[in-house]
Amino acid sequence: MRETTNVVHIDPLTDALWSKLLEHQPHSLFHSPLWLQVLHQTYQMNIEANVLLNDRDEPQAGIHFCRISDIRGQRIISLPFSDYCDPLVSDDAQWHDLAEPLMRQQLPMNMRCLHNDIPLSDAQFEQVKRAKWHEIDLAGDEDALLARIESSARRAIRKAEKSGVTVRLAENEDDVRAFFQLHLGIRKYKYRLLAQPYAFFQNIWQIFSEAGKAALMLACVDDEVIGSVMYLGWGSTLYYKFSASSAAHLEHRPTDLLIWEGMKYARSHGYQFLDLGLSDWDQEGLVRYKRKFATEEGTISFLQHQVERTISPQERAVPELLSTFTDLLTDPSVPDELTERAGDAIYRYFV
Repeated sequence: MRETTNVVHIDPLTDALWSKLLEHQPHSLFHSPLWLQVLHQTYQMNIEANVLLNDRDEPQAGIHFCRISDIRGQRIISLPFSDYCDPLVSDDAQWHDLAEPLMRQQLPMNMRCLHNDIPLSDAQFEQVKRAKWHEIDLAGDEDALLARIESSARRAIRKAEKSGVTVRLAENEDDVRAFFQLHLGIRKYKYRLLAQPYAFFQNIWQIFSEAGKAALMLACVDDEVIGSVMYLGWGSTLYYKFSASSAAHLEHRPTDLLIWEGMKYARSHGYQFLDLGLSDWDQEGLVRYKRKFATEEGTISFLQHQVERTISPQERAVPELLSTFTDLLTDPSVPDELTERAGDAIYRYFV
């Protein structure tokens, strides 16, 4: 017989029920109170959660989400600006109890699943996109870890070291700014995309550093920062969350060395896995690159629940307008300062 349950609506940033749920439900960085705090502080998003309680008022399952209302219309996202964010459910019944109250609101709902396949079998959701995901199992000693890396990546690591590339941990906000300049540059000049607001990275640095769970690594040649990776820790996993490098110094292979140093750092700090994050399905070069290091590959499913509703001409025009603004504001002739300010102003609408 199934336990008597009830669903409560909470603020996962302040309600202890969310932390209690995380104690026994497998979860990720993107469920952590630290990550939720970053999103709330950067984008002023009100993050909510539905939690399923048993008859002893103990949390059994949960789903967190943002209800968004802006120029793109009203929608529910679980969770914005996160690589993946599986619902914390163990069976179809728990999923139904938590999802139904959200779908009754008659709003479009988007979510990304990696580790939990239960929502994929729900006919009310459609898989609209897929992405690749990679992870490194850090079991074994340092020699064993190095031996598991593909030979071309091992050669790149040696080349970086012989080229005089050194890696150090960030010490202050000047180092965060150095990382951001590289990040802005690669987003703008390689991908023609806007960067997240600088405040996003400031908040990540402040919040995760205070908790002892941030490692911003900088690769340098003659004191010049030529590459950087922002690692964030949660549970048994260190997450390779953001990476950027200088296009003028790619021959030094800083990223290969930064991943290797990240693997060593993770082991020395007691992490069991290094999550290499999301890669778009059609980013074949990036997928091949991560496979040189990864021991596991998976699929992130982008799920969407649609509802019948009237879409105004203004709302219908927004995606094209955002794309046009992005093309204009990432043109190489536009000063980087202006491109940065554009990201500050409109990046929140890309979700």
